[in-house]
Amino acid sequence: MRRSFYHYLMTLRAPKKTKESQFANDAAKDIQFPKQSEDYHELSTYLEMNTDYLENMYIFDELWEKYVENNK
Repeated sequence: MRRSFYHYLMTLRAPKKTKESQFANDAAKDIQFPKQSEDYHELSTYLEMNTDYLENMYIFDELWEKYVENNK
């Protein structure tokens, strides 16, 4: 069974401040994050239009590539 991007992202949560862990920690606090989504466009549109905690979409793109590789 494939897991959602959110589920993958939650595995990156950590108190150590990296760009990835900070994104994961902030997404965990976002009650409107599309938690069941496996769709790149839905997630990127949500992040671009509805959040201010992701400083750069490049972080999302990098993690998306890792997510896809991890879910083969």
